[in-house]
Parts: sequence; C-alpha cells; structure tokens
Amino acid sequence: MNSPVTESTPRTAMSRAEVRASASLASIFALRMLGLFLILPVFAVYAKGLSGGQSAAMVGLAMGMYGLVQSLGQIPFGMAADKFGRKPVIVVGLLLFALGSFVAAGAHDLGWIMVGRAIQGAGAISAAVTALIADSTREEHRTKAMAMVGGSIGLTFALSLVVSPLLYHYIGMAGIFSVTGVLALAAIGVVLFVVPAVPMVTAARVPFGQVLRHAELMRLNAGVFVLHMSQMAMFVVLPATLVQYVGLPVAEHWKIYLPVVLASFLFMLPPVFIGEKRGMMKQVFMAAITLLLLVQLALCAVLAQPLVHGWMLVVLLLMFFIAFNILEACQPSLVSRLAPPAAKGTALGIYNTLQSLGLFCGGALGGVLKQYAGTSAVFLMCGVATLTWLIIATNMKNLPRRGAASATA
Repeated sequence: MNSPVTESTPRTAMSRAEVRASASLASIFALRMLGLFLILPVFAVYAKGLSGGQSAAMVGLAMGMYGLVQSLGQIPFGMAADKFGRKPVIVVGLLLFALGSFVAAGAHDLGWIMVGRAIQGAGAISAAVTALIADSTREEHRTKAMAMVGGSIGLTFALSLVVSPLLYHYIGMAGIFSVTGVLALAAIGVVLFVVPAVPMVTAARVPFGQVLRHAELMRLNAGVFVLHMSQMAMFVVLPATLVQYVGLPVAEHWKIYLPVVLASFLFMLPPVFIGEKRGMMKQVFMAAITLLLLVQLALCAVLAQPLVHGWMLVVLLLMFFIAFNILEACQPSLVSRLAPPAAKGTALGIYNTLQSLGLFCGGALGGVLKQYAGTSAVFLMCGVATLTWLIIATNMKNLPRRGAASATA
C-alpha cells in the first residue's frame, strides 16, 4: 500500500496515490448519486401502479426522502469521521445505503419504498468521503481531486438518463434498487482495499460552534445551498421546457444532457487549474457565480419571449453546467483548506447538510412556483438567490496560489 501523502512531499504532478485515492473515492461518491439519479426518469411512472402512488404529493415525498434524510445525517457522520476515522464511517454509510436499497427492492407499496429511501439516505457519507479526499491529496492538487468528484456526479447524472429507462424495461424498479445495493457492497471493497490509507489527524478537537460560526465557511455553506437549490429547481421545469421548445421526448433528453455535461467538464478544467496555479481562485469563483446568475436571468428572459429557439436553451444549459462544475469543484476544496485540520469532517458535514437542504428546497419551491407562477418565475427565483450569493461572496478571502502557505481563517 502506498504511503500517505504529506505536505512535505515535493510539489509536482499528482502522485499515483493521490490519483488512486481521488478516482476511487469519486467513484464511491458517484455511486451514491446514482442511487438518487437512476429513479428520477422512471419513478413517477412506476409509482402509479403502487398503493398510494396516485398521490403526486406522496410520490414527490418518496423521491425527496433520500435527500431529506441525507441532510439530517451529514453533520453526525462528519463529526464521527473526525473522531473514529474516515474509512469506518464510509463503510457504515455504504452498509446503510445497501440495506435501504434492498428494502426498497422488496417493497410492494409506496410506504415501504419511502422507508427504503430513508435508510439509503441515512448513509450520509458525503462529508467523510470529501474529508478523506482532502486528507489524501496535497493542497495544490485538492481542487483537481474535487473536480474528479464533480465530474463523476455530472457524468453519473447524464448516464442515469440514458440507462435508467433501459434498466427499468429489462429488470424493473426492484432490479434497479437491487443493482444499487450490490454496487454499494462492492464499493466497500474499494474503500478497504483500493483507497490508500492516511493517518488520522491528532490535533486538538475544535468545538462544533466554532466551526459553525466560521465566517468564510458560512459563505461557502450559503453558496452550496443556493447552487443545489437552483439545480433542483431548474430540473423541475427543464424537462417539460425541452419537450416544448426542442421537440425531444423525455426518453431522448440524454442526447442533450450527455454531450452538454461532457463539454462543460472540458470547459471548466482550464479556469480551475489556471486559477489554482496563479492564486486567482477567488476571481474564478466569482466569475462562475456571475455566469450562473446570467444563465438564470437569460432563461427567465428567453422563456418570456413569444418565440423560443431550442438552440438557445441548449447553449444556456451548457453555460449552466460549466458554472456548476467549476463551483462544484472549488467549494469543497475551499472548505477543506479553510476548516481547522481536526474539524474537516465536521465542516464538510455542515457543508453537505446545506447541499442536501438545497436539493430538497429547490424541488419543493420549484414545484410550487411552476404550478402557481409559471416557469419563468422559477428561473427568477434562482436568479435572485444567486445574486444574493454573489453579494455574500464578494468579501471572501483569496487563498494563496498553490505552493504558498495556506491562509488562515
């Protein structure tokens, strides 16, 4: 097993241990998101045949249960990762995820599927996985590692849109849940035998309140809430919008999402790497928030016009994913650099709690606004929230370029 990475290691390209740790942990992160994404294209159709599935509110609650329970478990799992180590907590979380998958696979009514989804969500390992990535990489390569995670999530989302209808056709919803359970068990082997070992941080424990009130971390926590609220709210209305203006049925939306996500990942890499190398991460960060704001306002304006060209929506979707992937890579890296060394898991637990709450609130608010105020109102809400985030982020600290001493909070 490769020796753990330390700050004294020469600052060159990512080491083999760093690449192995980042890639394997990104795959585990993607697996968790696969459990969320795979059901999105087909669950509403499947649920109609179940007891209780005639209620749109109950179906929505079943879909959102995963994210809601995730938000409740992130902080306890993050604190446990600081106290007991990253790998044991990740293994426990994956076991819960697998158990929930198998419960949902054996369910014959909506109530038991909700129980299964809740157990899946109880395995809230985002903070522990992200903290282990931070522990396994040198500071100057951390954003690259987080970019692997962001890229894996984007690719998982696009892949789920392609394979979910096919899996549903051949193995049904129970089969989809069973597959995610088996993959979770396989991921435990990846954690134990593929991810390189790193020593636990032995510094003095940091009070939870100190981490919660950390000014720079609060900016990032507010940001991830807005980012994922906007993402979920947008995808409440985007599928129907693409059907109306692009002319593609939902089953063929992967033809847009897949190339857009792949292209956005290629476009996001140069600004992230250049910004990190030259000590300009704040400028890159602020530019990405500004791009996100412009996309929201442009979508609001475009959809208010009597004639909407489909290519406009595709271009704006590409711009959204470029901004989203930059921010998705930058923010957890910044949290890991700004958090006290002995409280990375706790800080990332708080961060991921706000991420999960953003997903839940985005879905709820997006649905209400679409029903009572129209599609443009959803993008207007996202624009106002993003503008607020831009104002909050204006005074954030700019961390030094890679290789320089880390800024202290």
